[in-house]
Amino acid sequence: MAALLQRHKASLGALSHTRPFSVSATALARSTKRTALPEATIEDLTHPDGRQTDSSSFGHLQLQQQRQLLYYMRLIEYEMPQLVAYRKPFVPPAPSHPLVIRSISYGGEEHPVQRKRTVVVPVARLPLKDEVARHKFKLLAGVRWTPEPPRDSGISADENNGQHGFVKISCEDLPLPTQNLKWISDTLDRLIAESNNGKDRFADLPLDTRHLEAKTRKSKGHGKSRASIKDFPTEWLPVRPVVSQSAPSSQ
Repeated sequence: MAALLQRHKASLGALSHTRPFSVSATALARSTKRTALPEATIEDLTHPDGRQTDSSSFGHLQLQQQRQLLYYMRLIEYEMPQLVAYRKPFVPPAPSHPLVIRSISYGGEEHPVQRKRTVVVPVARLPLKDEVARHKFKLLAGVRWTPEPPRDSGISADENNGQHGFVKISCEDLPLPTQNLKWISDTLDRLIAESNNGKDRFADLPLDTRHLEAKTRKSKGHGKSRASIKDFPTEWLPVRPVVSQSAPSSQ
């Protein structure tokens, strides 16, 4: 009888460690105490022999930069020497091609200013008939004419054919670069045709240089002093009476 009681107590002790059928696994999990997991470190991703199983996002970024650097180094080493076959000697533009065309690029990035085109041309190299036609061309060009080449034109001030100044025309209103360049070309052709037209020669009109004077005043170190009497024409100044000084009489 005593042995039967001991066996019954042992079976009850075993049942106390088992989960009842009425208790679910989720409820049992919620009743347990949660413990915070330690943060993963680089040692957790390393084998005992020193090999790493994975890298962090920063490590992958460094590897990507190294791959990109190696890619361009291979291009410099193996591809760029092959470009020597396409090398051409520099040939100065012929007199029939006096235009200097300038464009802007952002290295493949989209930008509204990429469609802009700028043309600079010396007036002396345009097909104008005579000096009167050149004078009329300068009048029609207006503020686009300057006696010196623009700084961003790529033309040096020491080059020839600059005795009559330069004309700069820009356009960025049309959606395509070729359309803007075509508009500049057509505008320049109309200016040349109208300048060679002998009906209205405008030989008695002087050049309007107010834009040049304003540019000089705005430049650094110029135009900071106020106007004085020496800046006025001498014929506009009033004539000062001359006071004669008589010699002192001796007594």
